[in-house]
Amino acid sequence: MLKILAADKMDKKLIVRYIMLIVGVIIMSMGIALSIKATLGTSPISSVPAVLSIAFPWTVGEFTIVFNALLVIFQMVLLRKITISQIAQMLVCVLFGYMIDFSLLILNFPNPTDYISQWILCIISCFVLAFGLLIEVKSDITMLPGDGSVVAIAEVTNRDFGQIKPFFDLTIVSIAAILALVFLGHLEGVREGTIFAAIVVGLIIQFYDRIFGYNIDAYLAD
Repeated sequence: MLKILAADKMDKKLIVRYIMLIVGVIIMSMGIALSIKATLGTSPISSVPAVLSIAFPWTVGEFTIVFNALLVIFQMVLLRKITISQIAQMLVCVLFGYMIDFSLLILNFPNPTDYISQWILCIISCFVLAFGLLIEVKSDITMLPGDGSVVAIAEVTNRDFGQIKPFFDLTIVSIAAILALVFLGHLEGVREGTIFAAIVVGLIIQFYDRIFGYNIDAYLAD
């Protein structure tokens, strides 16, 4: 009887984790959409899709799916294996891409007309994105392909995640900047807001974690 109750409790916690993953991805997509509305540049991992969506007749979400799928393939090649985590990342990036487009569709009201209001919306987007990221990470189901790629590089190079992450983000932003200059002739989709997001989103996640993250951990561990 105790074993049955324990198994039932574990099943419920697993369902909660999957719900958290989906909710986290949805909130993250809203953060990305808000950053696009701010027009100061998106977060590093969305900078390439944002630039390409301006240059070509595909949506940000569609390019997000393609770009993240390439990152999953990059992991497979780098690690020389295909894992369940990589397949899960592929499914998550599809949801992420479509939710970005949906968020852009429903969030059509914030259209800042001056630099100050652009920055206010950019800052709000960072807080929303960080909240979604925290929920996604706490679910402990899988991760987005960008973080999965950092983990793969860290494994191959025998480095810590924190050592690889800044260089990975810098590489993605550099690629986005080059694409913007080549296809648009100027920087668009990657700007000062991109650098700001790269710096503060991690700090906001740490702030959220100190405030209420331990409650989530305690609930999932109970």
